[in-house]
Amino acid sequence: MRIVLFGQAAFGEKVLEALVKNGEEVVGVYTSPDVPGKANPLKELALQLNTPVFQPERMRAPKVYDEYIKLKPELNVMAFVTDILPESILKYPRLGTIQYHPSLLPKHRGGSAINWAVINGETKTGLTIFWPEKGIDTGPILLQKEVEISPGDTVGSLYFNKLFPLGIEAIVESIELIKQGRAPRIPQDESQASYEGLCAEKDAVINWHQPAKQTYNLIRGTNPQPGATTSLGNRWFKIFDSELRAGVAGGSSGEIIDINSQGFVVAATDGAIVIKRVQVAGSPKIAAADFAAQVGLKAGDRLGE
Repeated sequence: MRIVLFGQAAFGEKVLEALVKNGEEVVGVYTSPDVPGKANPLKELALQLNTPVFQPERMRAPKVYDEYIKLKPELNVMAFVTDILPESILKYPRLGTIQYHPSLLPKHRGGSAINWAVINGETKTGLTIFWPEKGIDTGPILLQKEVEISPGDTVGSLYFNKLFPLGIEAIVESIELIKQGRAPRIPQDESQASYEGLCAEKDAVINWHQPAKQTYNLIRGTNPQPGATTSLGNRWFKIFDSELRAGVAGGSSGEIIDINSQGFVVAATDGAIVIKRVQVAGSPKIAAADFAAQVGLKAGDRLGE
């Protein structure tokens, strides 16, 4: 099958690898423009395979379509795509276009689906392979797979340990269904639809007066990006790795109640949170215990004031 792959990063690379291994003819790869000093593993693999690579600034540019149709694709596969493909490209192949999305659509449409599922404290999510339309993550569903969100999962662990490998398998499985003429087109239930915008720094500022579990979910739901933000006096920093301690902790919300080799413990409503890894702007992530030593953190200090 003649396939054009749209993607980026490690996920796009592994999808290309899986398609080639499965005997598919990938006739072109579209990926994001190069960023100085940053590798593009999808591009690198495509060049090794002598597969044509295209890196347009905008997919809607007229010349993109002119180049694309020369590839004579039978199917488009969208694996981790952040640009919007025009309908002229979506509908061009005789078999259409399929897309990977890391949620159980129609829930959590948008570019930060994994973040919001964790931030909301949900216990399950999954992935969807669907037939995209001109809306954001709209279009009939081809295949879905569900995964558990474990209590200790972060966005990083949920994606790389679960949704990443399962997503590659799901794309390969979907293509097999298409080849067999058995791929469904199940309408999304719009009454169950939800959409959230990109999870940005403004969404990740900690309010230590919220319940401890809610704060913990915010921290793990923004790890590794964009990182949950708090302050110590006039010093702002981001929190990444953490651990929830339920129950009465002592101390008022935002108060440092202990400092140890693991890091430092912050009181929150109905519990406490152990902070294990942090980052100050312009610096690499470091162990929270090292941060505490560097800034002279002590019990009784308060965060978020």
